[in-house]
Amino acid sequence: MNAVTELHPDVSHPELRSWWMPFTHNRMFKENPRLITKAKGAYYDLADGRRVFDCLSGLWCSPLGHSHPKLVKAIQEQVETLDFAPSFQMGHPTAFSLASRITKLAGRPNDSVFFCNSGSEAVDTALKIAVAYHRLRGEASRTRIIGRERGYHGVGLGGISVGGMVANRKMFAPLMIPGVDHLPHTWNPAEMAYSRGQPTWGAHLADDLERIIALHDASTIAAVILEPMQGSTGVIVPPQGYLQKIREICTKHGILLIFDEVITGFGRLGTPFASGFFGVDADLNTFAKAVNNAMVPLGGVLVREDIQQAFMTGPAHAIEFFHGYTYTGHPLAMAAAHATLDVMEEEKLIERSAALAPVLENAVHSLRGEPHVTDIRNIGLAAALELAPYPGMPGLKAINVFKNALNQGQMPRFTGDIIALAPPFISSESEVHEMIEGIRRALRATPVTL
Repeated sequence: MNAVTELHPDVSHPELRSWWMPFTHNRMFKENPRLITKAKGAYYDLADGRRVFDCLSGLWCSPLGHSHPKLVKAIQEQVETLDFAPSFQMGHPTAFSLASRITKLAGRPNDSVFFCNSGSEAVDTALKIAVAYHRLRGEASRTRIIGRERGYHGVGLGGISVGGMVANRKMFAPLMIPGVDHLPHTWNPAEMAYSRGQPTWGAHLADDLERIIALHDASTIAAVILEPMQGSTGVIVPPQGYLQKIREICTKHGILLIFDEVITGFGRLGTPFASGFFGVDADLNTFAKAVNNAMVPLGGVLVREDIQQAFMTGPAHAIEFFHGYTYTGHPLAMAAAHATLDVMEEEKLIERSAALAPVLENAVHSLRGEPHVTDIRNIGLAAALELAPYPGMPGLKAINVFKNALNQGQMPRFTGDIIALAPPFISSESEVHEMIEGIRRALRATPVTL
């Protein structure tokens, strides 16, 4: 029996009732479930027979498409050789070699990598490293973290504390870490609607960091954490000069700069990391998702050399950093990452991402003037459409556009009243154009009013 394909779309069905789905309108979904049964290349097969293009590379995490044979083979071979190895007081070769490979790819061969299992864990790990680093240097008063409005840094308690998405925070206020402040976000439709790439307006918004520093005093601030490009909130692109100003201010006041590169790491902007794309070096970079094409959960933090070395004090037999996870450096995740990086190199997929970026830009901006669309923005191989919401029903219009897009053979991502697009690096130019035309038809099929 194929339990997945034989599920009846009845909310009372036990298989539907039992799974409390994440970030999902569970009641609406279970009235008419949309079930994925197979994935190959840049496409998903749905249980009802539809085949849809993966417009967001999974959840920003599958740039090589699905079931790439070299990745499948690497995982199969690894599980037959070493299925699990503890990383507490023991190690295995592929974790060390992968860490070295990532630092070299980032252009920081002397730096270190701390592995974990997700973007959320990577953020909480980076926050711990930042606060502990200052303590080790005799500046234990530096405990405050500065995030940004509309920022998404996962769902750990540290991540939602420094994050700025209200729905992720409001129910959990009593649990959030103290000593957090937030910069304003950088999206201003009156000044930057329909920008192609980085908006020319808005660099001055970085100056608000000086105000926050003056309010709290630099001696209390450990780090600033930002997504170079805010992805989960709808592809908010940093204004020209904004990140450079943030870097200058952090350096001036001895504050660490953390780039959350869970989405932008490993090629989404056409460079290995967004740091290289924008020409701004962070002190710590979180990563996850594309590092191993989401074949096995994996995340990590790229750590500047002197930060890591600050921990290497005291007796050699002492543990330097009391932090880690059972699955840190999991052999299957390491094997999948090595295979992913092999394929990226052999097929020049980061370069392909860069080449597809202007194709996506020109195609997506052709949707200007279509029903519902109030803004279009893009950077690298990522774009978003801002939609006019139904009065009093925020989010419903994007859901309707999403459903109509499935009928057009396209599976985009919706968040609020935003449609996000980030196709796999393996996509052809014609598939990018077909994706946009499918979204165009979905917009036209969606009622302007209820």
